[in-house]
Amino acid sequence: MKIAILGAGMIGRTMAIDLCQKFDVTSFDISENSLQLLQSKEPRVSVQVADLENYENYLDLLDGFDYVVTAVPGFMGYKTLEAVIRAGKNVADISFFPEDSLSLDALAKEHNVTAIVDCGVAPGMSHYILGYYDAKMSIDNFECFVGGLPKVRTKPFEYKAPFSPIDVIAEYTRPARLRENGILVTKPALSDPELIDFDKIGSLEAFNTDGLRTLLQTKSHIPNMREKTLRYPGHLDLIKALMRCGFFSTETIIYDGKGISPIEFSSALLIDQWKLKPGEDEFTVMRIRISGTINDAPVNVTYDLYECNSVTTNLSSMSRSTGYTCTGSLQLIINGLFTQKGVFPPEIVGMQENCFAFIMEYLEERQVHFKMKIS
Repeated sequence: MKIAILGAGMIGRTMAIDLCQKFDVTSFDISENSLQLLQSKEPRVSVQVADLENYENYLDLLDGFDYVVTAVPGFMGYKTLEAVIRAGKNVADISFFPEDSLSLDALAKEHNVTAIVDCGVAPGMSHYILGYYDAKMSIDNFECFVGGLPKVRTKPFEYKAPFSPIDVIAEYTRPARLRENGILVTKPALSDPELIDFDKIGSLEAFNTDGLRTLLQTKSHIPNMREKTLRYPGHLDLIKALMRCGFFSTETIIYDGKGISPIEFSSALLIDQWKLKPGEDEFTVMRIRISGTINDAPVNVTYDLYECNSVTTNLSSMSRSTGYTCTGSLQLIINGLFTQKGVFPPEIVGMQENCFAFIMEYLEERQVHFKMKIS
């Protein structure tokens, strides 16, 4: 069984290391340094330098591979997934692109492809959980609070990320869509800040971000849904100041006779500020709240995740909780547990009890532990 992983960033590396324990894995990336780092961690993974923006080449690039995982930056994600589908390969995707993934559903059916998209931690596990309970109860309210943070708070940002800064900035700037009383509402990103208390951490600040994604279409019958990102208190005000000053603008400005993109310039500066250093302690925290009824009786469901970086594997919590959800999703396809053709977000896959149980067990085996409480 041969698997191609497109992208060898922090999460792509984690997924390659996971899947090579059982399969023949080749990782593709344009960065030789990223590929060399992967091979130094896991020599069993084959590596190949490739320009993954050369979408016309995917038919040749993926020839001989049985399955594909896409872990490219968000700005490449839609075209990458489209090219993989046109190559006729079943795929699990975590590129979190801004375009509508469901618009590729007809193409996937045409090419007899199963594609599970948005299968990270959030979106991903948050959507698996909602899908599972939506098949069992009448849901009135869904809330997801999620964030990845360093244990040591270092000024000014008190933040580190396994993602590229431009993807994080997109989260901070893209308007947030949510449902309130059955109505689709759009609010500015970073709006409606509130403090949420967590065991082992203390108070974190939560603010609106555009994380519901496909839920707005697939679960439109749920009247109230929102997702909020979590950061240490104070981070939000700093980001708002940078936004007001134009550092995240996508419009080119002229400086010293040359055109400069503020968002690309800011991303280049922030990549070192926000980069997790090897061995740096960090954690991922998520809280899911679902409320509704079963047989007219009120039910409240809470899932909590507090996941630290692994001392034994030296892999970050975000790369593991995100990456293992994606590799588990791929194995749903490999093992024949999910066989429908088309493009499917996790909330649809999770409605099948055997698929949800498989993903939860898969994460548990890899020391990613969710605590569930029903009242």
